[in-house]
Amino acid sequence: MDENTAITAQNSTVEEWTLALAQSTGTPGGGAGTGIMLAIAASLTSMVAGYTDAADSQRAEVTAIRERAQSLRQEALRLADEDSSASKAFGAAFRLGKGPERDAAISEASVDAAQASAVLGKKAIDAVDDLAWLAANGKRALVADVVVALGALRAAVAGARTNVSFDLGSLTSSGSTLEQVREQHPVLWSSVGELNAALERIDGLTAGIDHDAAPTDDMS
Repeated sequence: MDENTAITAQNSTVEEWTLALAQSTGTPGGGAGTGIMLAIAASLTSMVAGYTDAADSQRAEVTAIRERAQSLRQEALRLADEDSSASKAFGAAFRLGKGPERDAAISEASVDAAQASAVLGKKAIDAVDDLAWLAANGKRALVADVVVALGALRAAVAGARTNVSFDLGSLTSSGSTLEQVREQHPVLWSSVGELNAALERIDGLTAGIDHDAAPTDDMS
């Protein structure tokens, strides 16, 4: 790929994108990686749903799960690229010389970055129900794929939670306290708690089927 061509999650190869991620540029970075993990979780969800032979009463549910997962895969890649743009602005703000202009730029970039991560996190939270359904009703031969999907989804949720929290914390660099940040951005602040709750739920779902996915552990 020409060096002037933008590297994006939507249009670049895995090799190109991960090579860009490996560079010390910050774009793409961990936030964009969160989007990729969500896309992986969505892709595996679609695959397992496609293999699942559902009874007549469940066929519509399986079809809906697969359609949502296919849509989420595309959206997650788009959000990964949006996060890269937000991260670029975030880094640029911190490179400004100290003063009111820098403080204002950091504040704006921090909020934008937190919002980008919160949107990704909400999409990840919404995906938990479909994987929970597949964990209980999906094709049993693919239980290992469900566990891998849950792992990818967990990484997406954990990434979103940490990035939102970190970005909110960055607002203190201009003199605000965390208590003031919480008062000024209550929706973003509460999203961290929602993401923590989703992590606990994913861990519970994984524990419930892990003995089927990794039976050798029972003999260790």
